[in-house]
Amino acid sequence: MRIVLSGGGTAGHINPALALAEVLIERGHEVMYAGTPNGVESKLVPAAGIPFKGFEAAGFDRSHPLSLAKGLRKISKSSKLAVKWFLEIRPDVVVVFGGYVCLPVAQAAKRMDIPVVIHEQNSVMGMANDFISKDATAVCLTYKAAGHGVKDQSKVLVTGNPVRSSVLKATREEGRDYLGIPQDATMLLVFGGSLGARHINTALVAMKDQLLAMDNVYVVHITGPKELDTVTEALSLTDEEKKRYFAMGYQDHMGETLAAADLVVSRAGASSLAEISARCIPSVLIPFPYATADHQTVNASEYVGRGAAVLIEDDKVEDPEFANKVFGLLRNPEERAKMSEAAASFETQDAANKLGDVVELVGLERKNK
Repeated sequence: MRIVLSGGGTAGHINPALALAEVLIERGHEVMYAGTPNGVESKLVPAAGIPFKGFEAAGFDRSHPLSLAKGLRKISKSSKLAVKWFLEIRPDVVVVFGGYVCLPVAQAAKRMDIPVVIHEQNSVMGMANDFISKDATAVCLTYKAAGHGVKDQSKVLVTGNPVRSSVLKATREEGRDYLGIPQDATMLLVFGGSLGARHINTALVAMKDQLLAMDNVYVVHITGPKELDTVTEALSLTDEEKKRYFAMGYQDHMGETLAAADLVVSRAGASSLAEISARCIPSVLIPFPYATADHQTVNASEYVGRGAAVLIEDDKVEDPEFANKVFGLLRNPEERAKMSEAAASFETQDAANKLGDVVELVGLERKNK
């Protein structure tokens, strides 16, 4: 089958699409990708060796009619171009992951009677996916709660959020060797998403001395590129401290880094949670409070409810409660083991295959009509 994937705007839409692409290609299908010409997907997708087609799409603010009109014009134009592209490549299925670019792609698929599969990563469905869900053949979810607004519940399935094989396949030993951390050490991994998180960074700086006073504890602190200089200056690490506290702006070997971790401090974005649960790592989650519909808090609540994580509100990160939670978990391997077992209940490791099964079934049903 020939399958078109679409998603843009953030790595949270693109990474699960690339994870699905790996599975589909392994199963012998041809995969292409439709995204925005200048978005992050325009770099990540070709780097993964997948043919890429760019379509203009823009967001809009309903309270500003001019932005709405401009956005709709772009979507209409791109929809016509997508129809022309589909006439050339004749896809069997289109899979959308969110972002405005999915709107013209899904519209083109509807005009050509090509089935559309939606994947929603978050606990609250995004605007584009919500709109497309009315005509979609299947709506695949990470969290059941995201599908409450879908009228036809028969097409709703919970598959989990796909994670790329590079995250799944890395071993603890490989991660420790890559980072230069002893196999018997306790490793704390801290990251705030692709851009970092100032509150988290500030809190970790204040905790540095106590963390390094703990026996055999190592810290990998991914600050975000824009925060690295500020954090490095505030940490003021000695040469001896640098042997156990690693500050970096970005880490492009997240598979190995996650595999090495005993405890994670993170935001609660969809991709971060998927990777954390795929590796079954206990976590302290700090949802970004300004995410649309506060979806990061809803995301995190699923993990807290199952006992896989603890939640600290963003405005409480610099309070003693946060530090005490982190220190307590670092000192308690038994509690971490219980949280790790709970994280495994999300079955994220098989999410890409489950989604792949749905896509194949939809494609076969179309061929058999």
